[in-house]
Amino acid sequence: MILIDGKKAAAELRAELKEEVAELKSKHNKVPGLTVILIGDLTPSQIYVRNKEKSANEVGLKSEVIKYPDSVEEKTVLEKIQELNSDETVSGILVQLPLPKHIDKQKVIEAIDPSKDVDGFHPMNVGNLSSGYESSIPCTPLGCYLLIKKIEPNLSGKKAVVVGRSNLNGKPMTQLLLKENCTVTITHSKTKDLKAECLEADIIVAAVGIPELVRGDWIKKDAIVIDVGINKTDNGIVGDVHFDEVSKNAKALTPVPGGVGPMTIACLLKNTIDCFKRSQI
Repeated sequence: MILIDGKKAAAELRAELKEEVAELKSKHNKVPGLTVILIGDLTPSQIYVRNKEKSANEVGLKSEVIKYPDSVEEKTVLEKIQELNSDETVSGILVQLPLPKHIDKQKVIEAIDPSKDVDGFHPMNVGNLSSGYESSIPCTPLGCYLLIKKIEPNLSGKKAVVVGRSNLNGKPMTQLLLKENCTVTITHSKTKDLKAECLEADIIVAAVGIPELVRGDWIKKDAIVIDVGINKTDNGIVGDVHFDEVSKNAKALTPVPGGVGPMTIACLLKNTIDCFKRSQI
């Protein structure tokens, strides 16, 4: 079995992006800029943002983090987004989720200029992706897609099962696989016989938030399995896939942690650079 090393793949992608930023700097005499808005002091959010900032600096992006307390008014955040929308030095805007309850997540997402939406959550980018047009692609499914392509460059005709139907991962993942001519089944908690669906799959992407849901006898021989889940349990952090069981059957499998996570941040940098390039046309 191939253990899909997300850290290594992310490091390779960052090295490519660093070269690209250097080329863009010499061509345009400026570099892409990523601005992250962080509200409150949730520890996971702070860690994510720190990692994003570190990675952005590593590849040569201009990086800025704007911090607000939990008590910040929605109006203040929306006004800041409008300001960043019209700032030419900002190529990408990301508002770190989750947000405090008094701030409307959808309002915030829709306030971001679609051409600067590096998370790919704006309805215009969602629509463009599902229509097969150019768009910002959400970072986690993009990372999953790039990892799958490293194992199997030609996905045409493959059967793929996506476990989970979220806007963050399940739905955009489906669009990316359809674009590669896969036959895609979206499954979820209401699916009648999830095991039977998974047994048909050449590719499984599990992003449902249930610890070790996908078992060894759910996997056909030589399937590629991507585990997006991060679940805290008494035994530590585990994915949505039972690693020990599935590793006996799968052709390739991502570990948790060290699989999809590092690629998510690398893809955020990629999206920022792509937004910059489109703005220069």
